[in-house]
Amino acid sequence: MLRFDDRVAIVTGAGHGLGRSHALLLAERGAKVVVNDLGGALDGTGASTGPAAEVVELITKNGGQAVANTDNVATPEGARAIVQAAVDAFGRIDIVVNNAGILRDRSFGKMTPEDFDSVLAVHVRGSYLVSQAAYPYMKEAGYGRVVNTSSPAGLFGNFGQANYSTAKMGLVGLTKTIGIEGARNGIKANAIAPIAWTRMTEALLPAEFEAKFTPERVSALVAYLVHESCEASGEVFSVGGGRVARVFVAEGPGWKTDDLTPEALADNWDTVMAEQPYVLTAGDSMQAML
Repeated sequence: MLRFDDRVAIVTGAGHGLGRSHALLLAERGAKVVVNDLGGALDGTGASTGPAAEVVELITKNGGQAVANTDNVATPEGARAIVQAAVDAFGRIDIVVNNAGILRDRSFGKMTPEDFDSVLAVHVRGSYLVSQAAYPYMKEAGYGRVVNTSSPAGLFGNFGQANYSTAKMGLVGLTKTIGIEGARNGIKANAIAPIAWTRMTEALLPAEFEAKFTPERVSALVAYLVHESCEASGEVFSVGGGRVARVFVAEGPGWKTDDLTPEALADNWDTVMAEQPYVLTAGDSMQAML
């Protein structure tokens, strides 16, 4: 059994849904958990100590160790306070699971700047701030695990979610960069793109999804990715309904000429659009251009 004895984990947005499931599973397997949740509504308004406290109560009732935290991931002060809660309670920080998120769904033409900015603030800025606050502790220890929560909406787009999709694809770039920079210090970062029945998705998914697409069927992947035995880093995984798959950004073979014109592109567009054989890295892409 993969266990987390003596490991300390922060799970943001852990009062409900996916975050709650992640926190419970990590605690069940021995991790000491900071359960962070602002306790607000789906659109980010309001606050309550209830959700985080309820998860902590459940963990402790089952013999685990956890503390509740209701600071805001989207502010530098809040992010530092979340990490400090882990250090004060448990003396270290090994794992960060960035799960906090809000929804402000509107069609692109009707979306306000506030709708856009508020969603990016929680999903992207929050993941950046909490991870960065924890980074020095991980770097000093020579060990760390970060999981960011992307989405199929970010990878493939979705109607009415320009803000959410932008945020979730931004987390792919953040994840890959943390993975690159953290490698020398034993810090690994990965992202998940889950489909699960939660209060955030129940209005969007068909009712028949509830029984199969449970949060627990996502949390198993999170637990593996943050375990010390997992070597993956800088990767993105689709997960839901018991299926897990690697998702990667690829570049087709392309078409190259010394006389690039709009007309030449029109004549060779099928070659430009070809997918095989693809390249996977920025270095491969640069080499193909030389």
